[in-house]
Amino acid sequence: MSVVSGLKKKLAKTHNSFFRRLAELLRISGKVDEELIEDIEDLLVQADIGLTLTTKIVGELEEYIRINKLNNPEEIYAVLENIIIHILSDEYKNEKSLDFNPKQRPYVLLFVGVNGVGKTTTIAKCALRFKKEGNKVLLVAGDTFRAAAIEQLELWAKRISVEMIGQEYGSDPSSVIFNAMQSAKAQDYDVVLIDTAGRLHTKINLMRELEKIKRTIQKHVPDAPHQTLLVIDATTGQNGVQQAKKFLESIHIDGVILTKLDGTAKGGVALGIKDSLSIPIKAIGVGEQMDDLRDFNSEDFVKAIFE
Repeated sequence: MSVVSGLKKKLAKTHNSFFRRLAELLRISGKVDEELIEDIEDLLVQADIGLTLTTKIVGELEEYIRINKLNNPEEIYAVLENIIIHILSDEYKNEKSLDFNPKQRPYVLLFVGVNGVGKTTTIAKCALRFKKEGNKVLLVAGDTFRAAAIEQLELWAKRISVEMIGQEYGSDPSSVIFNAMQSAKAQDYDVVLIDTAGRLHTKINLMRELEKIKRTIQKHVPDAPHQTLLVIDATTGQNGVQQAKKFLESIHIDGVILTKLDGTAKGGVALGIKDSLSIPIKAIGVGEQMDDLRDFNSEDFVKAIFE
């Protein structure tokens, strides 16, 4: 099975929702006119692609139609696919993936996001991939606000056979991370993955805690965290984008990991995140299995939805 075919299977809900609605729209349209363009624009917005990217796509589509005197609605499908691929390829041309074979030691990743987005499971999936690349991996239970979060991360650590550092429920997160960073340097860990509490993005004091955590990390590794990753649940659609905007007000975000794409028809949100937030999607979660974390490739993603 090709990469696109495999991804298409994982993105079936988004593919079926968008593909069928667009195909039906183009089938019943007798001509290429302003009404058809408006219907396409509405469909793109409803697919959670976002207003900014939708405006770009529609603008390029109208220009293509004008220059090429396009009058067959059925031709628009392929044109739309190419336009979206072109826009996203340009946006992602200088972006790198999570880099599962990092040069910095220890390489520190800080994970943030609201409750229920699949953050802890995503950390475990990342940890396993780093381990498979031959890295010595340390998990850090920086979410001390929920006892279940510490237990969950500990279970994952045992399951994938990596070390974890944590303290009891209610401990100061920065204290946990201080000790973990000391151990990471003393014991020559290659990669450190730090969990944080599932903060509500409206809670200013919790956002300030993230800044404190960052300063604690930098006491041991001045240029860390090397990546701060925001985990977003794709099923929330554009609400996830609004969450990201709140986080960006308080802390620098290097990239997004978009989870639960296999369980939603709102996968179009993956197309608009980079455009609306100026931060890339680094990886996508497309299932419950440990290998269901994929590097995000914008062209493969678009093809999986359209083809």
